Amino acid sequence: MTVASDSPRRVLPTLNADGSRRWIRPRPFEGRFLRARRIVGWSLIALFVSLPFWRIGAHPAVLLDIPAREFHLFGATLRATDGVLLMLLLLAIVVAIFAITAWLGRAWCGWACPQTVYMELLFRPLERWLEGGRAAQLKLDREGPNARRLVRHLVFALLAVALANLFLAYFVGTERLALWMTRSPLEHPAGFITVALTSALVFANFGYFREQMCTVACPYARLQSVLLDPRSLVVGYDRRRGEPRGRGAGSGDCVDCGACVVACPTGIDIRDGLQLECVTCAQCVDACDAVMAKFRRPLGLIRYDQGYALHDTRTSLRPLRPRLAVYGLLLAALLGGLVYFGHAASRPEITLLRGTGAPFRLAGDRVENQLRIKIQNRSNADAIYRFELRDPPEATLLTQDNPLHVGAGSRGEANVLVVLPVHALGAGSRTVTLGVSDGAGFETQLPYRVLGPTKAGS
Repeated sequence: MTVASDSPRRVLPTLNADGSRRWIRPRPFEGRFLRARRIVGWSLIALFVSLPFWRIGAHPAVLLDIPAREFHLFGATLRATDGVLLMLLLLAIVVAIFAITAWLGRAWCGWACPQTVYMELLFRPLERWLEGGRAAQLKLDREGPNARRLVRHLVFALLAVALANLFLAYFVGTERLALWMTRSPLEHPAGFITVALTSALVFANFGYFREQMCTVACPYARLQSVLLDPRSLVVGYDRRRGEPRGRGAGSGDCVDCGACVVACPTGIDIRDGLQLECVTCAQCVDACDAVMAKFRRPLGLIRYDQGYALHDTRTSLRPLRPRLAVYGLLLAALLGGLVYFGHAASRPEITLLRGTGAPFRLAGDRVENQLRIKIQNRSNADAIYRFELRDPPEATLLTQDNPLHVGAGSRGEANVLVVLPVHALGAGSRTVTLGVSDGAGFETQLPYRVLGPTKAGS
């Protein structure tokens, strides 16, 4: 099996020596990794398509409602006041990415990143079906587009519109999106413009930029040099076994067929060593294994392995991996903080404010203090809150807002009077205890300082 390279002289995987764009038209090789990636990738696509339609309680499984400043994530609701939770969540994601990279290399890029999943499992297969195989596509690149390529552009544009609408559903919800799709764009110009721009970006990404999003735009590739270590799992070429290349006597196992280069979706030669363009998708592994099977040689000349095993640096390794331990401890602390603050976030937020006007009012031998109770119901269900004064026993609570009904995710306010005898104030003030409960397990006691005359009868 011999596969010729279409562009031997180049300075970057996507750039020829003369500065022209080098279009990468990879040829897929059937193998165990391609089959596994199809299962993982199509499962992720199904999840992406279905998530906006799942409902947990009264909200979609995922809804990022920016105008309302609410994020609904799998039954939990994060609001603008939950800055600590959002910070912990973002930090946990970053640390998890660092830990996964140190352990499994760029497994995210090759197996789960939407760019790779949609490009390699949806857009490029459609492209090969509409335009023909690799040779036919390269011919179109040289000679210019024909009707088949124009049809491909049309299909890509329709897919871009569909993906843009699905993307928008995560921010506006499926119900509102359905209304927008069945009504005139003049009734929702902002939404229409958003979909149009997003569609254009999706089309430009998968129709033109393609692998350049991974090799040029994405900063993750440039982070891998500091995130990887000799024990990280990477895709690599076993030079000890493969060199010198060729098919004659004295040659290594590499027959220099170029199949690994042709299969690579980012256009690199894995035999040159680990490169930032490598997304560890293992297409080169399947290609090389197919060639090795044909020549009846052992598989795994190109394989997933730890860096030290591919470069024979066992003697320089430390017995432990401190960075993985640090990442694990950080991730455990962040997840613990998420659980702790997440539990607290479901509790209502109660604020006690002094009423407007005079700080207190005398009514005979009694003192009245006006109090405003603001309650933010942070749950996804309506709640009924009841108030009572628990200390001192001679104090009385007067209000028409007891109990107070507050809708899910809404804010309610009650105006109450705290009345107690003048002689109970002491030196002009006293702390009373207000109890708040919802009858569904939530109960708290809040201190509040009432005011009065500094001397009895004054």
